Amino acid sequence: MEDARAAGETEQRLYGLNAWRESPYYSEKERAALEWAESVTLVSETHVPDEVYERVRAHTRKKEIVDLTLAVGMINLWNRIAISMRAVPGLYQPKQSTVAAG
Repeated sequence: MEDARAAGETEQRLYGLNAWRESPYYSEKERAALEWAESVTLVSETHVPDEVYERVRAHTRKKEIVDLTLAVGMINLWNRIAISMRAVPGLYQPKQSTVAAG
């Protein structure tokens, strides 16, 4: 979330992510992407239903779905590594931008 904040994402939208279905802050495309990410994360339970694929496909290009799926997979992998290796949460700091403010 630190990277999202650093990129200008609002606190309201970040804190609303846990309730994205009920929150009015997300576009239909974002909702489809969030549903896709959730379904891919819970693949052993959901098997990523066809209707979830159809919703995300209606709002994105196939390359975007591939990119999102790879990002979700990597996040899930890093979570599994961090949890199994007993990493301490809260120590992450976003990379400092090398671009000068103009």
